[in-house]
This record gives sequence, structure tokens and C-alpha cells, in this order.
Amino acid sequence: MLKHLIYQKIFVYIGLLIVKLISSTYRTRVTNPGIELDVLKRGQVPIYASWHQRFFPGITFVARRKPISIMISQSKDGELISRIVNQLGGHPVRGSSSRGGKKALREVCTLAKKGYKIVHIVDGPRGPRAVVKPGLLIISKVSGMPIIPTIISAEKKWVFNSWDRFIVPKPFSRVIIRFGDEINVPKNLQGPAFEKKRSSIEDTLKKLYIETDSLWKVPSKIKEIFNHV
Repeated sequence: MLKHLIYQKIFVYIGLLIVKLISSTYRTRVTNPGIELDVLKRGQVPIYASWHQRFFPGITFVARRKPISIMISQSKDGELISRIVNQLGGHPVRGSSSRGGKKALREVCTLAKKGYKIVHIVDGPRGPRAVVKPGLLIISKVSGMPIIPTIISAEKKWVFNSWDRFIVPKPFSRVIIRFGDEINVPKNLQGPAFEKKRSSIEDTLKKLYIETDSLWKVPSKIKEIFNHV
């Protein structure tokens, strides 16, 4: 009982404090913000699609886009993350491709139709790394809402020895959040066409991540991004 209480309360508080403290030092810039604004102006909500690897620097960023929901696994680690997301004002939905996924996808689609913006970690919770799972397309297909590739790249970072090489930007690092062109999934998409679309989205995300990460090697581009107000 005491152990459960410690995990529920103390670990969540410590985790939330760490997230807020480190994130508050980041110098973040958003590129292509018009893509997101166009979706919102039409009365739709974005489905922000990102790799599990880049989840940390995006937590506080997406938490400011309320109301917002994110699907999180039913694992013990997922419980901690879920509570942190909840404390930040997000709406966690518990489930993954291996456990509780169908029910969670239905709930996420319902929330999107109610106006919740959706964050979807496309290769989580355990990979394979950088592989888009069908759930992303199902959410867009059922809800009728567009996918926005959300690319997060940090100048200085710690890289952990996990399945996805999880990244945490170092304190005071510069961080780029880049929106890719919106992607729509037709409601009647199925069979080989569904797989073709899934593969295309995966290729698009990989390309955008490579392009965005490479910007740190071009000082003139970085200066343009971070000096722009």
C-alpha cells in the first residue's frame, strides 16, 4: 500500500518537477505554424504524429494546446507518464497495440470528434523504432481529422540506451518543433491502399526528421529560425 502510494504521489511529483524544470530552460521555436493554424481555422483538430524517441521535449509543448489527449500504454511506466500528462492538463487514454488498443483507439477517435487535439506516438510504446503503426491512420480515418507530422529536434541532448535511443535535450538547449504538411486519410481506405498510405507517412516522417536534424549543421538557417520573432 505504501509502495503504491509512493509511486502514485511522490514519483509523479518528482517526474513532473523534472519535466517542468528542464523544459522551462529550453529555447524553443516552431517552424511552419501556419499548417496547424489552417487546420484549426477550418474547425478541425490536428493529430500530432511523432516518434517515441522525441516524446520528452514535446510534453510541455503539447500540454499548452488544450484540450488535448494522448494514448499511453497500460504498462507501469505508462502509469507514471499518464499521471504526469494528467497533471499537465492533458487527457491520457490508456492502451497500446499490445494491450487495450482497440478500446483506446475508439476513445481517442471520439475525443477528436469532440474537439480534442490528439497526440499520437506512432511507433510506441515498444517499437519497432521509427515504424508507423496502423493506429495513426485509423484515428484519422475514423475521426476525419488530419495528421500533422510534428518533428522535434534538439541541439544538445542526452541519448539513452533504450530500444528507440530516447532523447532528452540538455538544459538550455535550443529546440526546433517543425510541422509538416497535413495528411488526410480517406474513410474508405483499406487493403493494399491502406498499407501504401502507411508506408508513405512513415517515409515522410523519416525524411522530415533527417532534414530537421541536419539544420543544426547550417548556422545561417539556425540563426534565421532563432532570431525570427
